[in-house]
Amino acid sequence: MERSDHTQGLVVSAVMGSLFCIITHKLNLTVGIIPSLNVAAGLLGFFFVKSWTGFLSTLGFSVRPFTRQENTVIQTCVVACYGLAFSGGFGSYLLAMDERTYQLIGVDYPGNRAEDVLNPGLGWMIGFLFVVSFLGLFSLVPLRKVMVMDYELTYPSGTATAMLINSFHTNTGAELAGKQVSCLGKYLGISLSWSCFKWFFSGIGDSCGFDNFPSLGLILYKNTFYFDFSPTYVGCGLICPHIVNCSVLLGAIISWGFLWPFISQHAGDWYPADLGSNDFKGLYGYKVFIAISLILGDGLYNLIKIISITVKEMWNSSTKQNNLPIIKEVLDSESSKLLMQRKKQDEIFLKDRIPSWVAASGYVGLAAISTATIPVLFPALKWYLVLSSYVIAPALAFCNSYGTGLTDWSLASTYGKIGLFIIASVVGGNGGVVAGLVACGVMMSIVSTAADLMQDFKTGYLTLSSAKSMFVSQLIGTAMGCVIAPLTFWLFWTAFDIGSPDGPYKAPYAVIFREMAILGVEGFSELPKHCLAICCGFFVAALVINLLRDVTPAKVSQFIPIPMAMAVPFYIGAYFAIDMFVGTVILFVWERMNRKGAEDFAGAVASGLICGDGIWTIPSAILSIFRINPPICMYFGPSLSR
Repeated sequence: MERSDHTQGLVVSAVMGSLFCIITHKLNLTVGIIPSLNVAAGLLGFFFVKSWTGFLSTLGFSVRPFTRQENTVIQTCVVACYGLAFSGGFGSYLLAMDERTYQLIGVDYPGNRAEDVLNPGLGWMIGFLFVVSFLGLFSLVPLRKVMVMDYELTYPSGTATAMLINSFHTNTGAELAGKQVSCLGKYLGISLSWSCFKWFFSGIGDSCGFDNFPSLGLILYKNTFYFDFSPTYVGCGLICPHIVNCSVLLGAIISWGFLWPFISQHAGDWYPADLGSNDFKGLYGYKVFIAISLILGDGLYNLIKIISITVKEMWNSSTKQNNLPIIKEVLDSESSKLLMQRKKQDEIFLKDRIPSWVAASGYVGLAAISTATIPVLFPALKWYLVLSSYVIAPALAFCNSYGTGLTDWSLASTYGKIGLFIIASVVGGNGGVVAGLVACGVMMSIVSTAADLMQDFKTGYLTLSSAKSMFVSQLIGTAMGCVIAPLTFWLFWTAFDIGSPDGPYKAPYAVIFREMAILGVEGFSELPKHCLAICCGFFVAALVINLLRDVTPAKVSQFIPIPMAMAVPFYIGAYFAIDMFVGTVILFVWERMNRKGAEDFAGAVASGLICGDGIWTIPSAILSIFRINPPICMYFGPSLSR
């Protein structure tokens, strides 16, 4: 029975890992914004196992009760698996090496060499992930007690997931859990049916169907302002905080409403008027580089801020003045029952120790294998550069894990970009682009998986799950992800036109990451006229806006936009910002009418919308592979004048 339970958990983890990888790839290749899916993973894990055990019970089999610990282990495995769909770089640094991205930037663009092209391949992608993805798990294991118990970091997503899982396994929570599961299933069905219905009208080409519905008029449609009826983005709007959704919309209004039309008026003066829409010497260059400047400004500010907070809190904890955790405030005011619960959590968390020598030897051994293997896969990145990355990576992983514990904001891509710039500039023109992109992947993998592991340790701590079982499920989930993430990406790669600037899967960050690598090698000499000055202005604006968010009172700062979120539509377009804003308006009205209902069911509705649309991607991709096209092209254009 024990073995069958483990098998059941692994099967559920693999199925959910595949679904969440598909959802992550879809978001990565379309807009690049990926909300935390930890809570959805916990809810779906409960949904799948409860449905399966219920089915077995009706057939007369005796089924052991599904525990919160099993729920937590499945959730951990799934998060580790789909995390690689993000940190694996399938929408960013790996795709930045492909031929489409090389051609988009321009074959005659300085620093953009044909030698720095490597198209996706299942073999080398799976091998690369196996080589780099496990180091992050070993880098911070000895510090789990320090991070979770001593510093008492909150890890908001991990805590929210633990609260959800705990609620499923109480008598009062079981009734609500049943309603949440029913709600999720209902909206999953609606989303799946709607996505299927939309497909029949999407025709051949990129201008057909509901995805190109000029809902706000044809003039605004030309500037990408339209609602495209996407359940995924509406679901993201329900999950993401209101300020994130409003920031995205504000960024869309600033860029596509004012900035790009203004720069377009200077065609022929600031840049040649006869350039193609995707030429970096024209308007396209402004779009990409201004987005990069906002992203880097926001990332740099938050990096400095979190490192300073880390140093400050470590100093406070060493002088016994640590005032970080929310839990302490509760402990001071609650009865001894909470103290007993806390003691039990500590005992279980520390019972199964993972020896430090296992973690250290695992990290050193994997680093040695990786240092020997990566230069074989990517000759431009020399072994000593890989080794130096692994020497400094644990310190960066600690900073990122600590910052995630405080703010729930992982800066993995920011650390990756720092590695990208440094390595690209060190290697120079002879292979610096590929070397920088691979170094970005090495750094992102370590700091991202380390933060995910610590987040899941927090969930395990609060659900009374063994730390050793959490670590093993992370290892299993990571191993699954090394295979499932490339395979699910390959589904997209073979079925759809990935990277096409006029298609749905624009892969926006592929171009951005390759341009950053070229910048690291070549400098700023080839930017369009006034582009560098405008970029500097937006870089400074990102720093100032973040500073204002931190120094103003909470009642003011809650209305100040987030530069990182504002940057995304600068390059992609405004359509998804409209969808996310619709989601946030629905949530806002729902909260005003029935706050308790919104708190209980908004996550289930959002998860259902996102998962239903994600599931439809599989039959859609299969139809595309077999060249079965939608039968109808629904197209909108201006009336003909008579």
